[in-house]
Amino acid sequence: MDRVSLSLAEPPVVVNIGVGVHGVSGLRDVFRLPDLWQLHLYGYTGHLTVGGGRHAIAPGRVSLIPPGTEATFDYRGRSEHLYAHLQVPDAGECHRVPVMQDAGTEAPVVSGLLRRALAAMPGAPAQATAEMWTVLWRVARLAGRERPGGAHGAVASAMAHIEANLAAPLTVPEIARRSGVSHSHLTRLFRAETGSTVAAYIRHRRLDHADHLLRESTMSIQAIACSVGISDLQAFNKACHRELGGSPRAIRGRMLPGRSDPPR
Repeated sequence: MDRVSLSLAEPPVVVNIGVGVHGVSGLRDVFRLPDLWQLHLYGYTGHLTVGGGRHAIAPGRVSLIPPGTEATFDYRGRSEHLYAHLQVPDAGECHRVPVMQDAGTEAPVVSGLLRRALAAMPGAPAQATAEMWTVLWRVARLAGRERPGGAHGAVASAMAHIEANLAAPLTVPEIARRSGVSHSHLTRLFRAETGSTVAAYIRHRRLDHADHLLRESTMSIQAIACSVGISDLQAFNKACHRELGGSPRAIRGRMLPGRSDPPR
């Protein structure tokens, strides 16, 4: 088995999510979940055998295993990964997704989303659902993401850092340092690659994520504002009016025309 068919027309049901630690008492595990999808983001090296196909496991790789499929994990010692067990409604168009993929620069983004979903369970299951739906869309799009010759590595790294830290204070000098380039060089690269400034990109991603949470979760408006790094409600309200065309309450009430874009 090299690819699976995944429907993303409706949000998943998050049954279980957590950090798995294996390879301590034995170097092999076999799992088969009759009704649940398994998603793993790996932090170790080893092998996964699923549906007769053998796949190399490495840090930053992500796998999707469909319900009822036996999966054998071979470890080389203590092995840690993030995982989610999901019910995925079989509705709408299906996407053909590789069983195993290298998430590359998307790995920090997927990790951040998974950890936010983990933190939301069980107190805010709607938020966990929203975060996991975004994870599935990102994983489904990995195969078509830009390869070498596309975005500059420093720009891709900066984007990944921004996406994984939307709730935290973000400064261009710090993002540049983490991307391995100077402030001025990142500014030039970002403008050349995206036609935008780093600050404008941060603002766009924060409001895009806020829009998604307002429409798809039951989180309070205050919690959403904090989760996208704009804790001041007055500033958040102004930003929503400026970037999204209406107040947070109007967006939540779907009083504005809905966008057809899937979650990103």
